Amino acid sequence: MIEGRGERFGDIYNPATGDVTKQVPLATSEEVRSAIAVAAEAFPNWSQTPPARRAQVLFRYRELLIEHMGELAEIVSSEHGKTLEDAQGSITRGLEVVEFACGISQLLKGEFTEGVSNGVDCWSVRQPLGVCAGITPFNFPAMVPMWMFPIALACGNTFVLKPSERDPSCSLRMAELLVEAGLPAGVLNVVNGDKEAVDALLVDPQVQAVSFVGSTTVGEYIYRTGCDHGKRVQALCGAKNHMVVMPDADLDQAIDAVWPR
Repeated sequence: MIEGRGERFGDIYNPATGDVTKQVPLATSEEVRSAIAVAAEAFPNWSQTPPARRAQVLFRYRELLIEHMGELAEIVSSEHGKTLEDAQGSITRGLEVVEFACGISQLLKGEFTEGVSNGVDCWSVRQPLGVCAGITPFNFPAMVPMWMFPIALACGNTFVLKPSERDPSCSLRMAELLVEAGLPAGVLNVVNGDKEAVDALLVDPQVQAVSFVGSTTVGEYIYRTGCDHGKRVQALCGAKNHMVVMPDADLDQAIDAVWPR
């Protein structure tokens, strides 16, 4: 944990009351570069840690997530506005990814083919990329980050997470729990910020890959900018579900079907 040195802050609202409950410091480009440098420094040791030992950290992390489920749900509810039940459901979906990451060791094996030609054998080896980054949206402050960093860490990468500045506290708490589970310092880093922080992640040569979930407009920008700087980019954009209510439909019945009481 370091104190932000920037002079810009973003307001965090409680959607239930509309009141500003806290402020989040918006990281400067220099602070983001510092986090990336820390992740790069931690990469050699973490990538050389046996996959089984990396999985042990994630197994402990899984238990801590279950133990602190109520606390995390309250954080999500207070900053995003989800009901506690909905918040717990989203955390559970993220927990499923952590469980998958715990058993990913079998998927990290390479392949060997003997005799592909005269006196020639062929084999492949899977290797970690290095520093990876995640840029996540406000609508699932627990689930979407857990789509990203558990898999990256299990595969031997280090990670810099930039959560939404609208509801960042859950990501910070999840990172604290991961450190409590035994994750070495510098392997996971969380930076709070806005476009300035995003741009710093996209152009830094030490960042090898970027994952994004959010709007199509922003996703196109992130994909284009990241690719222009030689990064692997996956951008999941939009994902809004549409509903058509016909003119002769019973509106009360349609509303009950979509938002059951």
